Amino acid sequence: MSPKRGDRGAPPPLHTEFEIRFATTEAATGRDQLAQQAPVNLRRAFDTIRADPREATNPDRHHRLKGSLGSANWKGAALERWQYEVTSGGRIWYLVDDERRTAWIVYAGTGHPKSTER
Repeated sequence: MSPKRGDRGAPPPLHTEFEIRFATTEAATGRDQLAQQAPVNLRRAFDTIRADPREATNPDRHHRLKGSLGSANWKGAALERWQYEVTSGGRIWYLVDDERRTAWIVYAGTGHPKSTER
């Protein structure tokens, strides 16, 4: 059965790790495409996000989005929106939900999200 909105995107978190869940079914599908294209990079991305979704030791690949893309409303709360660059074109966008200790994947794919094309 293919993952869908609300499903877990990675194994269950341990101790203080964040849970990773899909905000949309499209994000789950995009994660599968990334897994086929770059499984090692995707694993590294998920390990980083799960351990610390705001970790910034590699700001070229992992950072909060800027301007109006830097936050989004999710389940009634304004959350930070971050990006992890999995490959030169592949991206994961996620919302950091501190209350639920969850990173909600809102976009995953092998190309740039359409909302960046302005």
